[in-house]
Amino acid sequence: MYQSLLRQQLELLKSSNQYRTFTTLSRICGRYPLAKLDDSEQDPVVVWCSNDYLGMSQHPAVRRDMHLALERHGAGSGGSRNIGGSHQLYARLEHSLADWHGKEAALVFPTGFGSNDATLQCLLRQIPDCVVVSDALNHASIVNGIRATPNERRVFRHNDVAHLEEILSEYPLERPKLVVFESIYSMDGDIAPIAQILDITRRYNALTYLDEVHAVGMYGPRGAGVAAELGLADRVDIIQGTMAKAIGVIGGYIAASQVIVDAVRSFATGFIFTTSLPPAITAGCLASIEHLKASDNERQRLHAHTGLLRKRLDEHDIPVMPCSQTHVLPVLVGEAERCKAAAQRLLNTHGIYLQPINYPSVPVGTERFRINATPNHSHAQIEHLACALRETFEHFAIPLASVAFAQEVA
Repeated sequence: MYQSLLRQQLELLKSSNQYRTFTTLSRICGRYPLAKLDDSEQDPVVVWCSNDYLGMSQHPAVRRDMHLALERHGAGSGGSRNIGGSHQLYARLEHSLADWHGKEAALVFPTGFGSNDATLQCLLRQIPDCVVVSDALNHASIVNGIRATPNERRVFRHNDVAHLEEILSEYPLERPKLVVFESIYSMDGDIAPIAQILDITRRYNALTYLDEVHAVGMYGPRGAGVAAELGLADRVDIIQGTMAKAIGVIGGYIAASQVIVDAVRSFATGFIFTTSLPPAITAGCLASIEHLKASDNERQRLHAHTGLLRKRLDEHDIPVMPCSQTHVLPVLVGEAERCKAAAQRLLNTHGIYLQPINYPSVPVGTERFRINATPNHSHAQIEHLACALRETFEHFAIPLASVAFAQEVA
């Protein structure tokens, strides 16, 4: 019976084009963004949708420090942070993260999903009668953490500060309130109106929680994120980030006041009852962050390549969605089946790997490719991508920008 019930659910998923399949890619160390497809002897493919935004997973200093830590400490951490897993590298990493964001303290988790999920659950359970107000497009990890508690929860329209204020004005000043939003939204590539949100939250006595996972390393002084770029980081109560994207390794963290960090460390079950990051991973994260604090080279190349790619896509009439303000370039396809077919053609015919982004990651009718250039992509690869997308769009009669956005305006 149970097998049959689950099989039915899987068939529904497949019939709606929401079923996910994995493409086996073996990245080639030192040759990023190239990767081998499966175990084949074919030429490598070019990866255009990795979250390794700056190629730091390949950086010699990161790899060197990971090797050294592996030889000194072995493979695993040996336990949770409370039971044997707080090796010496952790103190250095958390100090570095706190310094990065100008906060009193930081706390590291095994994943970025876990840092959002565990921290939000903890805060909502420990702050009595706290109402949480969340942006409509917040990440699944944020939604998961919020839904796991019985707290009153409200959702404000994406980046709509008037709607946020309307919601907050319904509650007394003394009622605890937590406002959760992101700096850069990864599917649209847009930026939150951080200054306006902070003005409103201060007016209504709300705690602020800012997810900067798609910004750290790439924006702001020393790569500390969008809030730092705007000179607003000191006004944000809790900054959450990941070490799995621009930092190039894995892990999540929060940076905040000593009291907030200590409360999460002491009460968050998702932190207490999980094994800590291995020493080699921690060492790699620390090496990457320290490099990005000191080097602007990777950031400058990323933004230069993004600008060039945006220009070439525009010249080829490829429909980059106008919401994009950042390194994330969402290319509109608009139909799930064609999005999957186009991705397959790009891979098999052009040697380009792009993952189709379908519902529920994005709304039905806005299926897309989520493209990001890196410092490692060459100008020739950028030109090849633009030409390949044009050929693929024409092959499947996918509307080009001049048609897609003209219809949208009409």
